Amino acid sequence: METEEKKPAPLVASTVVVPEDHPMFGLIDSIPTPPRPGDLVEGTIIELVRGRLYVDLPPFGTGIIYGREYLNAADVLRKANPGDLITAKVVDPAGIEGYIELSLKEARQAAIWGEAEQAIAGQAVYNLTVEEANKGGLILSWQGIQGFLPASQLAKEHYPRVPEGDKDKIFGELQKLVGVSLPVRIITADAKEGKLIFSERAGDEEAEKANLIDKYQVGDVIDGEVTGAVDFGVFVKLEQGLEGLVHISELDWGLVEDPRALFAVGDTVKVKVIEIKDGKISLSIKALKENPWKTASDRYKKGMDVNGVIIKYNKHGALASIEEGVAGLVHISEFDSPVTLRETLELGKSYPFTITLFEPKDQRMTLAFSGASKK
Repeated sequence: METEEKKPAPLVASTVVVPEDHPMFGLIDSIPTPPRPGDLVEGTIIELVRGRLYVDLPPFGTGIIYGREYLNAADVLRKANPGDLITAKVVDPAGIEGYIELSLKEARQAAIWGEAEQAIAGQAVYNLTVEEANKGGLILSWQGIQGFLPASQLAKEHYPRVPEGDKDKIFGELQKLVGVSLPVRIITADAKEGKLIFSERAGDEEAEKANLIDKYQVGDVIDGEVTGAVDFGVFVKLEQGLEGLVHISELDWGLVEDPRALFAVGDTVKVKVIEIKDGKISLSIKALKENPWKTASDRYKKGMDVNGVIIKYNKHGALASIEEGVAGLVHISEFDSPVTLRETLELGKSYPFTITLFEPKDQRMTLAFSGASKK
């Protein structure tokens, strides 16, 4: 009868307290900590045989790179020779046949993420080519790792200026940057989540902008220069390195359909600061003009007959201006259909109306069409 071979019992870790006067006291702290999964270790190549690479890792034993990890690093290992020093990542401290299982690919990845963290600290700048665009920003690659450049982190010359944050229009503007090389910094590197975030805005530029903004307060009146006119307003340079937006609703008390019809790049304008928020300055031009509604009650009252020019259609009817900056609504309910309203009241033409509601404090007025004559 064969007796069953006895296997050595597993070692059980125990806590040993060494007295301070014992000769071994202090030596325990000097003993290296055994490698754990995820640790980077450095060792010397012993030999490469039959798809296995053996690495000397004193005092813990021998490491091995084999199987999939060997194939992943095949290009590097072809150039490896016994005696070469390599850095690898521990996959399993108690791997196949008692060897410490290692990975060169993961070590390389860990080294890259470490380099990314150093790049953040050093504010290193890299010229990277935009590979793709989406509605939130741009996709770029660095050291083989794909990263993201949010639209909010683009330099002002590349920032998509679109009305009301329209995502489709933002996407269209961002697509124009695909294939373009941009100078960027790494601002976030999270190896665990594989997250790499870039910024095209220089850190010192952001700090300088913040310092510039601190010089201004709500209520300040400034002479500025128009740097851009777009569908939703006008950009005005307050000083070198700082500009603000005059939204279309803040350009004039009267209806503004196209800011480009009123302002051109290079125009000098006087603006008032109406809001400073999230590193942005909002400006107004109309705030420096008298609000015509304030004195409208001196000229108009409910029941009065007036002439008004049709300046806009909306879902409720038509807007008729009785003077610059003072307009009332002609409600669609007065007509059989929107088509009838538009056929009766043409844009740009003047018609007679009667004021049926007049609340100048709330800037509200409604008008009733009182004839079919045109001027």
